[in-house]
Amino acid sequence: MVGYNPNSPGAALTPEEAALAGSAAGMVTRALISPLDVVKIRFQLQIEQVSWRRRQGKYWGLWQATRCIMTEEGLPAFWKGHVPAQLLSVCYGAVQFASFEALTELVHKQTAYNSQTPGVHFICGGLAACSATVACQPLDTLRTRFAAQGEPKMYHNLRHAVATMFRTEGPFTFYRGLTPTLVAVFPYAGLQFFFYNILKKLLDPQDTKSKGGLHSLISGSCAGVISKTMTYPFDLIKKRLQVGGFEEARMKFGQVRTYHGFVDCVLRIGREERLRGFFKGLSPSLLKAALSTGFTFFCCRSK
Repeated sequence: MVGYNPNSPGAALTPEEAALAGSAAGMVTRALISPLDVVKIRFQLQIEQVSWRRRQGKYWGLWQATRCIMTEEGLPAFWKGHVPAQLLSVCYGAVQFASFEALTELVHKQTAYNSQTPGVHFICGGLAACSATVACQPLDTLRTRFAAQGEPKMYHNLRHAVATMFRTEGPFTFYRGLTPTLVAVFPYAGLQFFFYNILKKLLDPQDTKSKGGLHSLISGSCAGVISKTMTYPFDLIKKRLQVGGFEEARMKFGQVRTYHGFVDCVLRIGREERLRGFFKGLSPSLLKAALSTGFTFFCCRSK
């Protein structure tokens, strides 16, 4: 079971072991789901409607976008930004799972609450994700910029991107989109741990070892899909804000917008793209969430 469990038959994970498990899980899953992440980001940033019925923009479907990226940019394009993405996954996974283990242990030892209840997992999971987000936001912004650019590249490598962004936009550009990220990440991560806790207990009430890995995979995948669907609009808003100042590299993809903060972004998307605009890229995002969350909980459960 993920989280501090005083009744576990084996030795409980220390925060350091949880950090190592979270890092390893993040690294493996990032390599697997990177193509879905690139397609998702391209959908999220497209102002025109993403629809095969009304083909207005550059991308109008999952398979069409995949073929288009492959034809125009080649297979490596699906791993654009992979270096900052891997650093993000390792850092985020380490901070999140170490914080979660430490917080659930603190709850067990310092309060009267059971550390394995869904409510405790929701609060501790949300707080752990907020800690990881603040620590890793610059890497997330860099990953988004790399995934969003086409050919020819505006940023040639990680060092060039950091230097260019710092020189032209200032240090705070690395924290673009932090507000919607924090607003979304608490319920998103909290719901992940919450639903994982419930589903895992339903599938494996005795927490047995024989099928524990499979149950963790299924529970994690379902938890990822549910939590991502409920908080998805905030992820889209974050991506739109992260590419502010990056309009030149986005011109060839279609219309571009410059947003002046979180509220302006919400209002303009609602006015220009309607409710559906907040859910662009949901289908590849749900596939990504199912795979990444399932494998992450599976790897951490298996440690």
